[in-house]
Amino acid sequence: MGAESKSAVVGRTPAVDLAVDGHVHTGFAAGRDSVGVLVSAGDRAGLTAITFADQVGPETTWLPAYADAVRRARRRTELDLRIAAEVEVVRQDGWLAWPADLSHLEAISVAVSGLPLAAGPIGPRDVRSLLATGDLTAAQVADIVLTATINGLERASRYAPTQLARPLSLLSQVGVDEIVVPPASLAALAAACRDTGTTVEISEAWRSPSLPIVAALREADVSLVAASDARYAAEVGHWQYLSRV
Repeated sequence: MGAESKSAVVGRTPAVDLAVDGHVHTGFAAGRDSVGVLVSAGDRAGLTAITFADQVGPETTWLPAYADAVRRARRRTELDLRIAAEVEVVRQDGWLAWPADLSHLEAISVAVSGLPLAAGPIGPRDVRSLLATGDLTAAQVADIVLTATINGLERASRYAPTQLARPLSLLSQVGVDEIVVPPASLAALAAACRDTGTTVEISEAWRSPSLPIVAALREADVSLVAASDARYAAEVGHWQYLSRV
């Protein structure tokens, strides 16, 4: 399927371009396949562009080899390949778990996969436990996630163009209905994305953000990109949730 047939227009607002995959993982981190194998899969899927966004942190040492692999692949394909990395927000003030050297990156995919508390981020299981005991409320969790996300985008955008990975997906993971997110908070998130030039990833793997939030972001003129979050080559550029969006 060609790029022209994979995009559409809703009213005057362009739909998400399904010929672009804005977030894939390689064997350097969470994925299983090499850069070259993923590029070949993207070519077969009719893509025009892929962003490589492997998960990194302070202990990551392979960024130079990772960037070199993408640069070598550029010489063998017509696809537009971008070197990025997924970096986790670990404090409510937006501090991220930076790798030692950002010089190889052309973009940063900001993620909030754990709940940043004063003692450090905790995973979904621990969040559910605190919700069950009443030590945290759904509204508090939502507020922390939104605050950390907005602050994280502001910090990350100082260093490179930013994307927002699977926004608010932590809420669904811990059983918090996004209805608890006040409209003003969602508007603040949209404003932060616009102000920082952040593109919001619509994740096929995570089904995130939800369709109502996608609609709200689009209404606010926030840039959106399809993201498979592929960990296997067979997942690159293949859409079910995104076709509904």
